[in-house]
Amino acid sequence: MELPHRAPGDELLTPGEMIHIRQRLRRLSPRQNLTTVIVNAFDHRTRMLPFLYADMTMPPAGVRAIGSAMLDAGFGKTRIVLQQWNRGFRPFQMRLDGRIPDLFMVSSLRIHAAACDALIRDACRIDLERRPLIISGGPRIIYEPWAVFGSDPQDPWGADVAVTGEEYVLLNLLETVLSIRAKMESMRSAFVRARNEGLLDAIPGLVYAKPDEKGRTEALVDTGIQRLVGDLDELPHPALGYRLLEPPSRLATLAADAVSADRLHSHSRAASLVMTAGCKFGCAFCPIPAYNQHQYRSKSAERIKDEIRRLYDEYHFFAFFGADDNFFNNRDRALEISETLAREVTAGSRAHCRAILGTEATIHDTLRMKDHLAVVRKAGIVALWLGVEDITASLVNKGQGNEKTLDAFRLLRGHGIFPNPMLIHHDTQPCYTRNNTCGLLNQVQVLRRAGAVNLQVLMLGPAPGSKVFESEYISGNVFQSVNGIPVEPRHLDGNYLVSSRHPRPWSRQLNLLMAYLYFYNPLRCILALVSPKSRIPFADVVTWPPPDVLSTLPLWDRIRARTEQKLKAYFLDFGLQLFGIWGLMHTFPRSLRWSLHLMRSKIKRHTQAPASSIPMCSPDGNEASHATPGTPRFHSMLKRDG
Repeated sequence: MELPHRAPGDELLTPGEMIHIRQRLRRLSPRQNLTTVIVNAFDHRTRMLPFLYADMTMPPAGVRAIGSAMLDAGFGKTRIVLQQWNRGFRPFQMRLDGRIPDLFMVSSLRIHAAACDALIRDACRIDLERRPLIISGGPRIIYEPWAVFGSDPQDPWGADVAVTGEEYVLLNLLETVLSIRAKMESMRSAFVRARNEGLLDAIPGLVYAKPDEKGRTEALVDTGIQRLVGDLDELPHPALGYRLLEPPSRLATLAADAVSADRLHSHSRAASLVMTAGCKFGCAFCPIPAYNQHQYRSKSAERIKDEIRRLYDEYHFFAFFGADDNFFNNRDRALEISETLAREVTAGSRAHCRAILGTEATIHDTLRMKDHLAVVRKAGIVALWLGVEDITASLVNKGQGNEKTLDAFRLLRGHGIFPNPMLIHHDTQPCYTRNNTCGLLNQVQVLRRAGAVNLQVLMLGPAPGSKVFESEYISGNVFQSVNGIPVEPRHLDGNYLVSSRHPRPWSRQLNLLMAYLYFYNPLRCILALVSPKSRIPFADVVTWPPPDVLSTLPLWDRIRARTEQKLKAYFLDFGLQLFGIWGLMHTFPRSLRWSLHLMRSKIKRHTQAPASSIPMCSPDGNEASHATPGTPRFHSMLKRDG
């Protein structure tokens, strides 16, 4: 189900509050001497198309943002561990600055739940007197905060607190705990006192355990839905977080120092940019509008310009991916950002001339920007991931349709921008149809002919926080087990069919595999050498060095620079085909194996949505904001132990 909406007018923080809390923490931090380890949980079994490569080479924006906030607030002894780089890391053995950290934070997607729980369990092995304050957050926790609290009295484990919001919620929690922390007192001890005195109840965006007299979890207290930072310029600079990354290794312990700035680019090929947040569309399967409280938030063009410059100067990043829900959602703001970046290119800024950007948009909003796409391309945006979903609009109508989709592709390619379609395969969609584009393969064929050089196809499944999440479970569409194999969180990434009423569910899974095989295959790879789809206007444009500088270079250097650009543009389609074939080597065995399990038709189905087995309530004993239907209600008023 969707997250509840805060009262109208109370969705956002007071302007400037994010800046003020950072300033207050800077005054508190010098005498605290805190050490912090932040881990991005990662289940390596999820490495399949279309997420391969990016999952290992682009540090997630979430943990990087939390690290930036900690460093900006004055907590310099902070380390970010990416489990995709540090598979052997064990919290029980971690030491930072020669001691067990004061804070241990875990961020996780839903598909990485197993890795997240294993990290928390391992941290709980540390003696209670020395144990760090364990904080869990990330997309998984936003919708299922109860999942990181153990419910078995014989197996006590769990986070101390779950943060169901963004950076501000964490900083507010730290400010509250640090304000009462005694000298030499552990953070966990100070947290317990703050919890028992009710000091956490005024911080929207937390879920914490209320213990009974024997120390067992009696209930989970939910402080409500977070208030959002309205002006994203108030967020700490993303360049700070990259200073804290743990070097890749197979060790269970931490290195003495974070990866150096001059070596980071050898591990991380691209940087994510949070430019805007929010989407005007209300697709039933998407949780984004409700999460953003139906608000549209963005950074200023000047702030984005500065972020690109600093990330290039400090870490040599020139490839950026905009973590936008819909970059063109607000045409005026998108144009302002594009024009500002384009002016920097005209002025000859090395960082902006070399920068290449990709981001997400919709067909409808791309067509609304048709008169400004030249500016968008000059700003450095070379690729757009387009939420086509279904060309025929039978699944969801976001203003796409056959002709509009093709028009958008023609416009983008004509202005030197590569369109990368994202499709969703659903129960009622056939694999192939004659004389129309309803079939999945028909749509893949149309999009390839229209100029797509990359493709994403995922199965339609229940997304936590979406309108249809609960109804999908209640109706019995969602699988609990297939051929005796439990459906785990790692299966919920859209690569596996986990929700269907089709009489031959295995055929849906094979359709997905055939779509990728149709798009990425050796024959198409060879054809890409003859007639590449990447040969479009401006694909080989030389933006650095600028023309006046280029003309002064020796003839050989000019020829070499021009030849390199032309070869990159010409062979891009070929290279992406090779990448897709390589990705299928990872995807094919797992997808085919799942199809075989589905063929046996031994499918057990859910009859209710996931819910906490631990009672939940708000601080005053009323219904919890993050409790899903079926969650036990904690009726008694909360006791404060002082």
